[in-house]
Amino acid sequence: MSKTIFTGNHKKLIDVLIEARKKAGLKQSELGERLGKDQTFVSLVERYQRRIDVVEFYEYALALGEKPERLFSKFIALVVS
Repeated sequence: MSKTIFTGNHKKLIDVLIEARKKAGLKQSELGERLGKDQTFVSLVERYQRRIDVVEFYEYALALGEKPERLFSKFIALVVS
């Protein structure tokens, strides 16, 4: 099994997060502040170079003002289709 960071499903997950950030009207630096991280962290995630774990996904969703289960459902819908 290849590392998930190099799979199409990883890209789909990150695309869901990018879309949510843009919908929230947040810059990468603003999201980074909400996460207690710097802009570089968000940039690495959005360039598909850093994998996030389930806890980070949860915190990411909350920082975006989203329900984690809603964002994860969007991801699942992309994987299944």
